[in-house]
Amino acid sequence: MSRIVEITELALRDAHQSLLATRMALDDMIPVCEDLDNAGYWSVECWGGATFDSCIRFLNEDPWERLRTFRKLMPKTRLQMLLRGQNLLGYRHYEDGVVERFVEKSAQNGIDVFRIFDALNDPRNLKTSIDAVKKTGKHAQGAICYTVSPLHTVEAFAEMAEQLREMGCDSICIKDMAALLRPQPAYDLVKAIKRRCGADTLVHVHTHATTGVTLVSLMKAIEAGCDIVDTAVSSLSLGPGHNPTESMIELLAGTGYETRVDLERVLRVSAHFAQIRPRYKEFFSENTGVDTEIFKSQIPGGMISNMESQLKGQGAGDRLKEVLEEVPRVRKDSGYPPLVTPTSQIVGSQAVFNVLMGKYKVLTGEFSDLMLGYYGSTIGEKNPEVLKQAEVHAKKPAITVRPADLLTPEWDNLSAAANALPGANGSDEDVLTYAMFPQVAPKFFLSRAQGRKNLGKDPASKTPEQKTPTAAGGGGSLSAKVSYLITLNGNEHRVTVAPER
Repeated sequence: MSRIVEITELALRDAHQSLLATRMALDDMIPVCEDLDNAGYWSVECWGGATFDSCIRFLNEDPWERLRTFRKLMPKTRLQMLLRGQNLLGYRHYEDGVVERFVEKSAQNGIDVFRIFDALNDPRNLKTSIDAVKKTGKHAQGAICYTVSPLHTVEAFAEMAEQLREMGCDSICIKDMAALLRPQPAYDLVKAIKRRCGADTLVHVHTHATTGVTLVSLMKAIEAGCDIVDTAVSSLSLGPGHNPTESMIELLAGTGYETRVDLERVLRVSAHFAQIRPRYKEFFSENTGVDTEIFKSQIPGGMISNMESQLKGQGAGDRLKEVLEEVPRVRKDSGYPPLVTPTSQIVGSQAVFNVLMGKYKVLTGEFSDLMLGYYGSTIGEKNPEVLKQAEVHAKKPAITVRPADLLTPEWDNLSAAANALPGANGSDEDVLTYAMFPQVAPKFFLSRAQGRKNLGKDPASKTPEQKTPTAAGGGGSLSAKVSYLITLNGNEHRVTVAPER
């Protein structure tokens, strides 16, 4: 008898986040919900990650209404979201009361499975979210950000999995955001987690397709006992996206494994998105092929694009190779953090500054906070010299406590500020929207009544993009002081620096 391998479909969230800059409008997803609901998926990921930000920043959509719509249209299927632990969906740590309220409201509005991760794999940043999910009776999935370094061993990851189980997680996810999970490590890691946490532990593997090897990695993970894998319908797959759902189903034929997923319904969903996708051409990722260089740099494709933009803006586009070589050094100095939002942006921007201005001549506020422990603890020791520079730059000491322990209750202040905004409706959901994105929410509340935008309907229309970290003033000489306007974690910073001479 064949063993069942469950599948989570990513088309409604991570697939278009990875390929179309998260610009897919709700109106283009509604037509496939019936097929998705009846296809036999273990879950459909449809919320969280960057979708919340994109909804209010670009699409004039209420993200809570998007979730309620999915819940109504897919009543049979588990709805899944990606949650950044203590960061929720924003770019800072939130006080525990806000985290608990967010989880409660997400569950009430339709989320069944919460995939919870922390950019540094610091379990302290996951505990409040996990406890809050358990309180709602929903499924808490603890995620391990997979990365490669001298310290990130199979046993170290398995130990974290055991910690997550002890904290109450219902399943464990191996989250490979940069397609670094080779086939043999995938097999070894699943085996180690099952051995350490128990054979009945649900293990879920999420990986991207960028390096071209990870469909094999998923197969090896299945052979090792993996219970659930993530895929995306073929028309929204590959490149910096994910492995195709149809390919996964066909791959299992004759292997002793099978899925519950109805291939005919999957093909209909894929055909729909194949028609829709060309309308979002202006948002396509330029990295559409295979990139095995990621195994050396460990830099996700989107991060490389940002660094290229920074360098070209300063007339230094020919220095990308230097930056790619600098990233691993900055990562080592900062304790080997996994490169995932927000650490990928923080480490990448610091590497650009090191190349352009001299090694650690300029430190961003976010990099200083990373060095000083304000994002959490890292697996490795920090470079003591850089740590001292960070303390001087930030004018505050390094910490070892859980960062959120330094926060005071903030719900009342957030509620008062949000409810005072024109267009706010007085709901907890609006307060949470404001808490996540206080600079964007006021404009959204004002325009919400105008209805949703679909950026794919009129290819000629242009919507202002979020700024990638670039220099203000274009690409001039680097021989004098240069003013940079950097957007990092949703905040703009103007920095004036002189290059190393």
